[in-house]
Amino acid sequence: MLKQGRIARRAVLGREDGIAMLTVLMLTIILTVIGVAAITSTSLDIKMAGGERLRESTLNAAEACMSSGVQIIQQTLQNGGVPGTLTAAGANPSITLPLGTAPGQNPLEAEIMGQSNANADSADPTVGSTRNAVLTISTYTVNMDIDRLYAQPMSGAPAAFGGSAQQAGVQIIYRIDCYAISSAGGATQAAGRVTGVYNCVATGQSCQRKI
Repeated sequence: MLKQGRIARRAVLGREDGIAMLTVLMLTIILTVIGVAAITSTSLDIKMAGGERLRESTLNAAEACMSSGVQIIQQTLQNGGVPGTLTAAGANPSITLPLGTAPGQNPLEAEIMGQSNANADSADPTVGSTRNAVLTISTYTVNMDIDRLYAQPMSGAPAAFGGSAQQAGVQIIYRIDCYAISSAGGATQAAGRVTGVYNCVATGQSCQRKI
């Protein structure tokens, strides 16, 4: 009887040891899963935060392009033509001329000065970009397109599209389209686009954003 009791106790202890080991194993698996999930979640949060910062920086580059576009409009109106500094080698922003442009002609100058209105061109490289200029900001390449929409007297009454952009008392409405691309590491990382409409005095003294 004593021997049988010892055997029974050993069997019970063996079962308890097995249950304890199984419990420890299950807890280890659960903790491992929780740890992996936490690491994955943290890594995802870091990637999302980095992506958001990159998108924000890309939009900032596009906004900087808008400011450059306003300066180009004002300088062109004041000088009666696109300044030579913008077409010189190494200029930033640099004026781009489409293939087939005749010598001495500048489509951007024609648009700003009113020889061409409301063109359907775009700064978006994914739809066959017909950009007017390119701005480089750090690792960002920013396409710029400027379109003259219409002109009107300062009083607000509509005016004919033709005529000199230097006409006194005339305000001119321009659209500036900027498309920024981050190409760090040789591959496109992010893209951002900003479009604005500006009301500019025909003498080039001031431009105010409307939209």
